[in-house]
Amino acid sequence: MAGVKLFTLNGNQPLAQKIAKEVGLPLSPASVRHFADGEIQIDLDDSVRGADVFVIQPVSDPVNENLMELLIMIDALRRASAHTINVVVPYYGYARADRKARSREPITAKLVANLLAMDGIDRFIAVDLHADQLQGFFDIPVDHLRALPLFAQYFRQMHLGDTVVVAPDHSGTKHARELAELLGAPIAIVDKRPDADAGVIGDVAGQHAIIIDDMIDTGDRIDEAVAALRASGAKDIYAVATHAVFSRGATQKLADLPLAQIVVTDSIDLPADKRLANMVTLSIGPMLGQAIRLIATNQSIHPLFEFE
Repeated sequence: MAGVKLFTLNGNQPLAQKIAKEVGLPLSPASVRHFADGEIQIDLDDSVRGADVFVIQPVSDPVNENLMELLIMIDALRRASAHTINVVVPYYGYARADRKARSREPITAKLVANLLAMDGIDRFIAVDLHADQLQGFFDIPVDHLRALPLFAQYFRQMHLGDTVVVAPDHSGTKHARELAELLGAPIAIVDKRPDADAGVIGDVAGQHAIIIDDMIDTGDRIDEAVAALRASGAKDIYAVATHAVFSRGATQKLADLPLAQIVVTDSIDLPADKRLANMVTLSIGPMLGQAIRLIATNQSIHPLFEFE
């Protein structure tokens, strides 16, 4: 693919290496330095004039640092006369504030979209945004990829037998139904009410239960869902999420839960102290690499959404 260059920053270099391997191109050199006061300096060590550039950077912990690295990198590429700037964001931070739930609240998902657009990007590529409608926050092409086929393929290969897919709350019903359709399984919903223990809508007794969410942050929702499923007679319980955010004691909380497995992707590069013995990590590197190849050659990415 002549004229295509790949860059990565500090957000998730192991994933960037997998993407580059799938694309069949090396990662172009760039140096990221921090001054003593925390300011970020980025130098491109290769010419990008006239190139179609793909920058790989999740907006994950440290969120603000990774976001600033990305914005500064985009500015450097634009000033270096890159032909197109395509941003690959495996995890889109600030996405949860996507509307005004109360007076005087910011909508940070839109703010970050505006910052990226004003910085001069031509295309935004993401995996499992917190809400599908976030695509409308951008006035440029958005490719919203899904990890769902990876999860479905993984659980199909396990041949669990009687299985139910569980939404950890009512807002996650759509996600649970999509996975359930791919697995040919029923769904259940964890029903949480104020001042009462969570219950389960649906039959989970004697079933292998797969709790699915877009992310695991503090682990509170998984904790409540597991308690409700055990009280309702579920068999083995699996927790599934695209983004392993794991903040504020989540790792210890998950380690204490009776989970058969915690299945996540490598959209976020977890440090060793946050990796659990029962954790399975599926890589989205091949999927993102295929997406980059298809986009760079002006082909449809629709095949990435198909599942056999």
